[in-house]
Amino acid sequence: MKGLKGKNVLVTGASTGIGRAIAVRFAQEGANVAINYYSGEEEARQTQALIDQACEQIQGCGVKDQVIQADVSQPDDVANMFEQTLASFGDLDILVNNAGIQMQGPSHEIDLDKFDRMLGVNLKGAYLCARRAIQHFLAQAKPGVIINNSSVHEIIPRPQYVGYSISKGGLENMTRTLALEYAPQGIRINSIGPGATATPINDWANNVDERARVESHIPMRRVGNPEEMAAAVAFLASDEASYITGQTLFIDGGLTLYPDFLKPWS
Repeated sequence: MKGLKGKNVLVTGASTGIGRAIAVRFAQEGANVAINYYSGEEEARQTQALIDQACEQIQGCGVKDQVIQADVSQPDDVANMFEQTLASFGDLDILVNNAGIQMQGPSHEIDLDKFDRMLGVNLKGAYLCARRAIQHFLAQAKPGVIINNSSVHEIIPRPQYVGYSISKGGLENMTRTLALEYAPQGIRINSIGPGATATPINDWANNVDERARVESHIPMRRVGNPEEMAAAVAFLASDEASYITGQTLFIDGGLTLYPDFLKPWS
């Protein structure tokens, strides 16, 4: 991808799944990568090892990587994370808001502490990180890129996941609002909207019957993989997407195409 080599990137929630794939993809593109994690330092170190392995395959890659613990829902943690990133790399060009959690339960019974935690990480955390990145871009009088990892559920209702759905719907509006506000300063802000993806957060991914049930609802009849999501993030962050801002790119195998209408029924 054009314009990624030598860039400095911070990826939140990069210890597993889509976040890990994004971190590795940026390293493969020649970018320096700060790997944020909340819990599971060992998994974060594994991401770092995968980046090192990827760079060994790229002649003259020479990228830097840094592992940083932080809870993105906490302002002090976010401030410290950015300080560590800037201390390591000297600058920041791209922020990927990937950290996210989901919890299931009847909407009328969901524990309010869990509800607050979901919004705290998925929405407030993304805003706190975006806010800090924008402050940096403006202070340096330079363009910058923010990519938010949203979901198809920013537009598709998901019963029993009301907190998750609210957080992703809010993330869509945050993306559009910030993109409009800071476009004149050359700051581009977009989102990806993954559909069903085989990651550790999705228990069904390793169950043959459950996976088949999920895939039966997808027009392409398969789930996505983290590397496909990472490729879309790399594109949106690159110079190839220099005229794109305020958009959500859905990577979902057609899940947002009203799959129940694949065959006429009315």
